[in-house]
Amino acid sequence: MTETSTGPTAPSERVRALLADMTLDEKLAQLVGFWVDKGDELVAPMAGEMGNPGAYEEVTANGLGQLTRVYGTRPVEPAERAAWLWSEQRRLKEETRLGIPALVHEECLTGLAAWKAATFPTPLAWGASFDPELVEEMAGLIGASMRQLGIHQGLAPVLDVIRDPRWGRVDECIAEDPYVVGTLGTAYVRGLQGAGVHATLKHFVGYSASQAGRNHAPVHAGPREVRDTLLPPFEMAVRDGGVRSVMNSYAEIDGEPVAGTPAYLTGILRDEWGFDGTVVSDYFSVAFLHTMHAVAADLGEAAALALAAGIDVELPTGDAFLGPLADLVRSGGVDVGLIDRSVLRVLAQKEELGLLDATFDEPPTEIDLDTPAHRDVALRLAEESLVLLTNDGTLPLAGSPARIAVLGPNADAPEALMGCYSFANHVLAHHPEVPLGFELPSVLDAVRGEFPDASVAHERGCAVEGDDRSGIPAAVNAASAADVAVVVVGDRAGLFGRGTVGEGNDVESLELPGIQRELVERVVATGTPVVLVVLSGRPYAISWAVEGVTAPAAVLQAFFPGEEGGRAIAAVLSGRVSPSGHLPVSLPRSAGAQPYSYLHPILGGPNEITSADSTPVLPFGHGLSYTSFERSGLSVDREVEAGDAFTATVRIRNTGERAGTDLVQLYARDVHASVTRPVAQLLGYHRVALQPGEETVVRFSVPTSRLAFSDRAMRRIVEPGAVEVWVGPSCAERETAAELTITGAVHAITPADARLVTSTAEAATVSAVFTDAL
Repeated sequence: MTETSTGPTAPSERVRALLADMTLDEKLAQLVGFWVDKGDELVAPMAGEMGNPGAYEEVTANGLGQLTRVYGTRPVEPAERAAWLWSEQRRLKEETRLGIPALVHEECLTGLAAWKAATFPTPLAWGASFDPELVEEMAGLIGASMRQLGIHQGLAPVLDVIRDPRWGRVDECIAEDPYVVGTLGTAYVRGLQGAGVHATLKHFVGYSASQAGRNHAPVHAGPREVRDTLLPPFEMAVRDGGVRSVMNSYAEIDGEPVAGTPAYLTGILRDEWGFDGTVVSDYFSVAFLHTMHAVAADLGEAAALALAAGIDVELPTGDAFLGPLADLVRSGGVDVGLIDRSVLRVLAQKEELGLLDATFDEPPTEIDLDTPAHRDVALRLAEESLVLLTNDGTLPLAGSPARIAVLGPNADAPEALMGCYSFANHVLAHHPEVPLGFELPSVLDAVRGEFPDASVAHERGCAVEGDDRSGIPAAVNAASAADVAVVVVGDRAGLFGRGTVGEGNDVESLELPGIQRELVERVVATGTPVVLVVLSGRPYAISWAVEGVTAPAAVLQAFFPGEEGGRAIAAVLSGRVSPSGHLPVSLPRSAGAQPYSYLHPILGGPNEITSADSTPVLPFGHGLSYTSFERSGLSVDREVEAGDAFTATVRIRNTGERAGTDLVQLYARDVHASVTRPVAQLLGYHRVALQPGEETVVRFSVPTSRLAFSDRAMRRIVEPGAVEVWVGPSCAERETAAELTITGAVHAITPADARLVTSTAEAATVSAVFTDAL
């Protein structure tokens, strides 16, 4: 197959000529997908109640817009499936009147969701790494695998800002800070599209702000929260990343379903931001306008609402955009011009991807979806994502302990290393007879490999869920006989009730599932030093493990670190790798304190007129190392005119005895404004690696648009006034601070304000001895 990918262009004359030659049925065929492998497995919401709108041969007689998840619905041998796909594409070219191939889409959030494909850390782990360059490298590898298999569009990244950790889909999200979500999400877009695969932003917009953290629940966000918190990551990925596809959110915001609301899908996305790609529906969301939101009387009306709002392609099938919409057009109920608008976008996308000229000659026969390059990036990203929450000096484990007890329900559970959209947990859970297809060492396996001279005992103790305590005594005995106990607890990712976290697995409590806390406390009571490893897809309320008198010696948080996660954890335990991850989401005190964000105004924090304390156990940005860092000498421009950029520099010094990587975090607070502002806001961040005694100067160039907000008239503005700026080890600690004054008139943000991102630079690293001599 010969294909190329170019940047966005207006519809060409070729595309316009194709449209002019199409019948209504041929146009509608380009606006739908078909799920060729759809079965009884529940891998999408309400999928069991929804079906394809007819036999495949009948539906594709006039062509087809997209093929839905031909690799990612059931375990298929990649080379065999590629051969089928190439032949099917040739059939569409040769046996339909217009000869237009189908675009193929797949899930690719933690790697290509296909059998034998590499599984990378989950997005929450990307957030903990704070490393856009590595995320972009990962996405490039994912995209290359997809192109090899004839896949053109990936349904990722997820740019929902975390608002409530009770929500099951938190493990698919990057952070609670929109800037971190935007920078890492945009990096993913660049990597995937750089490999020739169109990325798809999910879920535009508001999905994560659902009532009480429940999936598909109403959203009660005000327009300012939508504008200032939920939309910015999408804007960055559109304007800075050049993303080519967007998927609507299932959410209804203040009673208006996004799938049927032009203000979001056309007004903001296209008219304000200039997006000119395609908007695809989240699976069955067009039909949901009728069945779940009840704003449409039938599927035809649902199709009309979605089309008018700006949805171009109905996925995963054409339940509403085929027969029901055709009937409305023929009866005069829908203007065919709306259909033409979407068909032009779809054909332009296919032309960009090279599909209109693809020959589909020879399918690939040698396919490796988990190469050494994949595993190298998976390992590095996993290592960077591990967050050391507490440590009394037990870690790293000195020398090689003679006796190690590796305990807990996730100690020897490879599936616990992966998120809900990994192929293993998403699809293979329905096919227990099928092998995983790639190497996935558990934490237990990795500890045995990392400490070859140690005697390593293992007991599960208990399950992730349930109240069976029969295994706890054996775990206690194993800990008592060991020099150190590593207790691995947390989540088991799945979908719709199959697991403790993942799509549809929302919770009312943020306590560790089952009796895992009891297991940990019983092991701690033995007196053996305990390292608690939390393998999870959400942050849990573990104040007892962080602050309690019976707390473990150290706590390591791992957000589903992927196929190399076990080895990364073992390397941190031994000290071969120094932890450098930081919390991308606050560590909650309780479920009752949710929803919570560090980006809260003064009234969102603790005060003397309420007995409820929302202060998190550990703040956004927290993360320990095996060395120590000193951050000093913050210097900020004294004045900057609204609409311009200012410079901030800070000196970072490794004051410990080991090499390590610090995350330099630059925060600000708008002291007084016309509407309430957060008590802390991340302006920029930068990872810096230093040897013992080394120091460097990090320079931030910050556009004042980073401090923009929606005023009382809902205009995005930069307002003059005083700003406090600081650098610290988290959002909650001001280690070195300065003040800045924004001058001039109020600056209204327009598309001319092209710069949305803080740039960083690092001076040459020098030794402390040389610096002191100065």
